[in-house]
Amino acid sequence: MAVWAGQFTPRVSLEPPRAVLLEVESSLRLFGGAGRLIARLRRGLAELGFDALLATGPTARAALWLARGRAETLEALPIEAIEPAPEALELLRRLGIRTLGELMRLPRAGVAARCGQALLDALDRASGALPEPRAFFEPPERFSATLELPAPVSEADRVLFAARRLLVQMEGFLAARQAGVRRFTLGLLHRGRPATLLEVSFAAPRRDVEHALRLLRERLARLPLACPAETIRLGAEQLTPLAGVAPGLFGDACRDAEEWEQLTERLQARLGDARVHGLAMHAEHRPELAGRPVPPGAAGGPAQAAPGPRPLWLLEPPRPLNEGDFVLLAGPERIESGWWDGGDVRRDYYIAACGTSLGWIFRACEGWFLHGWFA
Repeated sequence: MAVWAGQFTPRVSLEPPRAVLLEVESSLRLFGGAGRLIARLRRGLAELGFDALLATGPTARAALWLARGRAETLEALPIEAIEPAPEALELLRRLGIRTLGELMRLPRAGVAARCGQALLDALDRASGALPEPRAFFEPPERFSATLELPAPVSEADRVLFAARRLLVQMEGFLAARQAGVRRFTLGLLHRGRPATLLEVSFAAPRRDVEHALRLLRERLARLPLACPAETIRLGAEQLTPLAGVAPGLFGDACRDAEEWEQLTERLQARLGDARVHGLAMHAEHRPELAGRPVPPGAAGGPAQAAPGPRPLWLLEPPRPLNEGDFVLLAGPERIESGWWDGGDVRRDYYIAACGTSLGWIFRACEGWFLHGWFA
């Protein structure tokens, strides 16, 4: 919960055994005030599967006591909410003290003599009269979370609802780190068998839950399970800094680019990473080796300028042609290369009219071949 809460403030501290404290004064304007921030915290905790009591106060201890006692003010708190020592609690009950307000109206010297100075110090920390330094929680360098399923699952797409909880946790962790990830791994753990691992990749660093969920749904729909899964584990490493982006005044080029990246990611999730890629030029005379697949959006290396025009659409393998199937328009361009790697070629290339289209054809010792189309 502390890892997830880091997205709202960097000042998160633990109060064992079951409380988390957030210093939110500097975050209130960003989230629209205390009421909206509390509502957002409540929704997020429900998505994580937690039931929590939330309260705000002028100090950390005051907020903690108000959450425990479910009261509007410190004076209205039941005395049990401050968790005094058992002997002090029993004495206060015998004296008829039921609320914190009644306790605060007692003489301080008498309270210290009968209940101990520690109780007075706690009251002063709650009111702000005494400082209460706290050690702030440091989120880990990488994300890893595990969730046991309520029942064994035999179909991979049935874990999607449970995986959402882990994705929400990861989003909070990444927001706290002001980072995104290019990939995350979902592991489906089986009893007595190796885990089934599923890697989901992004075209650019991201942390959005809904988009990650869409990609995960595509991958899970095509994943067969050899045996039921009982636990799932979500992990993400290699964090990348991810700053917020302000919208542009005239259009939003960043949003257009993001939509294109999301389309690319969905195609990769549905068709596989190997079938969706970019193309980069490579310094090679043989046309079939002049382009290399690269990850979408990645830049290629320096390219060697071709001596003549090149078609965008190459046929692999080249298609045999009869001499009456074309009319030569330009050429020849001699390409003789590849002797060093066993792929030696000797070809004369021409631009030719093939029916109503322009083709790129070549003549080799085996005859004429169509290698690509210009239009």
